[in-house]
Amino acid sequence: MGEYKGIIFDMDGVLIDAREWHYEALNAALEPFGYAIPIIEHENRFDGLPTTKKLEILSREQSLPVALHEIISRTKQDRTLRIAAAKCFPNPSHLVLLSRLKSCGIPMSVYTNSIRQTSTFMLTHANIIGEFDFVLTNEDVMSPKPSPEGYLKLANMMNLEPSKILVVEDGDYGVEAATKAGCGIVRINSPKDLCVELIADSFPEILEHL
Repeated sequence: MGEYKGIIFDMDGVLIDAREWHYEALNAALEPFGYAIPIIEHENRFDGLPTTKKLEILSREQSLPVALHEIISRTKQDRTLRIAAAKCFPNPSHLVLLSRLKSCGIPMSVYTNSIRQTSTFMLTHANIIGEFDFVLTNEDVMSPKPSPEGYLKLANMMNLEPSKILVVEDGDYGVEAATKAGCGIVRINSPKDLCVELIADSFPEILEHL
C-alpha cells in the first residue's frame, strides 16, 4: 500500500448526487413563510452547511423567526427524504470502486454534514451503507464542517493518522475541514467523477482487483 492507509468520503455531492435535493427541499419549507435562498447564494455560501446553520444565517441576516426553525427543519427533512426516495439509486461505478477498496482491506468511512436519518436513508437506497466501517454525521460532532473535528474524530476511530487518510470532497467547507485536519484531499465536481481511476494513484493496488 502506498502513502495512504484509509479513505473517507463526503456524502452529498460525492457518493450521492443530493446537493440540489437539499436546496429544493429547504426552499420548499421556507416558501410558506415568505423566505427563499437564491441559487447563487446556495452555490456560493449555503451549500454544504447543515440546515441548522443555514437557518441561523437567515435569522441573523433576514430576520427569520427562530421559533420557526424546528418546523422548517422537520418539513425540509420530510421533503428531502421524499426526493431521495424517488431519485436515489445505486451507482455502478461507485459499487465497483468500493468493492475494490474493500477487497484490498482499505478502511473506508463517510463523514457528512447531513443528519443521521438522511445519511442512513440515502446510503441505504444507494446500496452502499454496508461498505463503510463508520458513518459520521453532523449529529456526532460539536462543530460540523468547516471545522476539522469530524475528520480528526474519524481518524481516531479508524486508528489512523490524519496524514494517512485520503478524503474525497466536493465543497469548500469539506475541503477546508479536511485540510485543517491534515488529511490528503481529492476534490471532485460531482458523483459522476468518482471512479476507480480517480484514486488509483493513491491506492494503486485497487487496479489489481478487476
